[in-house]
Amino acid sequence: MKIGLYVLIVIVAIIAIYIFIQYNSLVKSSNIVKEAFSTMDVYLKKRWDLIPNLVEVVKGYEQYEKDTLEKITSLRANTYDKMSMNTKLNINEQLTQGIATIMATFENYPDLKASESFIELSHNLTKVEDEIANSRKYYNGAVRIFNNKVKMFPSNIVASIFGFKIANMFEANSEEKSNIKVDL
Repeated sequence: MKIGLYVLIVIVAIIAIYIFIQYNSLVKSSNIVKEAFSTMDVYLKKRWDLIPNLVEVVKGYEQYEKDTLEKITSLRANTYDKMSMNTKLNINEQLTQGIATIMATFENYPDLKASESFIELSHNLTKVEDEIANSRKYYNGAVRIFNNKVKMFPSNIVASIFGFKIANMFEANSEEKSNIKVDL
């Protein structure tokens, strides 16, 4: 009878240790996802702050792309710091589309392309976009690892007990996925 009690205690201890290990692993992965988002968020905020300057430089050419400028301005109307992680991801996806439209459209306007302010902003924006792309890769990698732990057996049991939910990936929109048309 004592042996049965010892075996039961050992089994319960092993299960408890396993739960602690899985819980700590999930917390660690969750923190890595948060850290990866924070890294990307720095670059998204940099771009967010560059947009008013871009809009100001382009305002003189407003007749060409008034709708795009208005859309970008309205997207920026929200207070960035008060947005949720998912809201930031969604709005920045839309901003990426608007900025790409502006940059592509203004290739047709030599006087704007020659503007020193526009050239500098374009360079800064390109640099920030590269940084965002790199941080997106890191973020998505961290999310993949975390989501695997949340979804895969047996860690999914611990995840569901403690309320861990899958995180959203930063995904390319349909325009970013399509081929670029090159006219020569």
